[in-house]
Amino acid sequence: MGHDHEGQRVSRRTALAGIGTIGLGAILAACGGEAGTPSTVTTSTGSTASITPTTGAASGLADLFAGANTCVLTESTTQGPYYFDADKIRSDIREDREGVPLRVAIKVQDSETCRPLSDAVVEIWHCDAGGVYSGAEALSSGQGGPGEGGPGQGTPPSGGPSGGPGRGTPPPGGPGEGGGDMGDLTPVDDKRYLRGAQVTGTDGIVQFVTVWPGWYRGRTVHIHAMVHVGEARVLTTQVMFDEALNGKVFEAQPYARRTGRDTFNDGDTIYEPSMLMKVSEEGEGYVGAIVFSADSDQDKA
Repeated sequence: MGHDHEGQRVSRRTALAGIGTIGLGAILAACGGEAGTPSTVTTSTGSTASITPTTGAASGLADLFAGANTCVLTESTTQGPYYFDADKIRSDIREDREGVPLRVAIKVQDSETCRPLSDAVVEIWHCDAGGVYSGAEALSSGQGGPGEGGPGQGTPPSGGPSGGPGRGTPPPGGPGEGGGDMGDLTPVDDKRYLRGAQVTGTDGIVQFVTVWPGWYRGRTVHIHAMVHVGEARVLTTQVMFDEALNGKVFEAQPYARRTGRDTFNDGDTIYEPSMLMKVSEEGEGYVGAIVFSADSDQDKA
C-alpha cells in the first residue's frame, strides 16, 4: 500500500528554508491546528499535501510518557552508513513493507530547560523485516557496499566512536571514508520506505506509523533518529526495544523466515538502557514512546 499522498516528496533542507515543495511555514501552520485534524497545504507546484497534527494526550500516549521526562542529554550515536535526506515529510512511512504495526511517538525537549522543543524536525529511518534499508537495497542486502555485505547478510558496517560493530573507522570505500563517523549516503535506488520526517508542535511530540524493525548481523534491533533545529543537526541517536518483545515479534511472519540473529541488546556496542523505548500493545501491533533531550543551542549542556 502506498502512502506518498500524505507528504509530497520534499527536501527537509528546502522545507526549512521555506522555498521547497512545501514551505516550513505551511507545515507548521498545519501542525498548529487542532490535534488529529488533517490540514491541507498547497505546494509550490500547485499540488496538495495532507498533514495530520498529533499530541500525546490526544493519542493516548500520556501513560507511556509519564515518568519518562528527563533532562539528561540523550546519548548521541553514529548515524550509520545509510542516512540521507529522504525528502519525505510524512507520518506513515510503511509504504509496501510488511511487518508488525508499530506507532512511534517521540517527544523532543531542551536538555537544559526540560521544555518541549517546537518547530524541530525529527527524522527516523530503519531497516525492514529482512534487514534491508531503502535507498540502499543492494548495499544492505549483501550485494556489496559498506561492510562487505552490509546489514542484510554479510559483515555489518561500522562507523562512530569506540570500535566494534556499528562503531569505529568507516570501511574503505564506504560513505564518510576518512571521517570519525559515516557521511550522508547518496541513494543507489529510488525506494524510500521506512524513512520520514515530522515537525514537532508546541508539545514537542511527533508520531510515525511504521513496522517493527528487523535485524541484521552485528547489531541489535534499532531505529535511527535525527533531530534538526533550524539548519543544525542537534541530535543523532538510536532507539532500541526490550528483547522479550523482539523475540515475540520475530516469531511472526515475515520475520520468522529469517534465522541466525547474532546480536542482542546486551552484546550491542551502541546499546544503552536509556535508549529503550517504552512499548505497549495496540490493536494487532504496538505503540512506543521515548523522550529525546537535545542540546538545541549546541552549547554542550
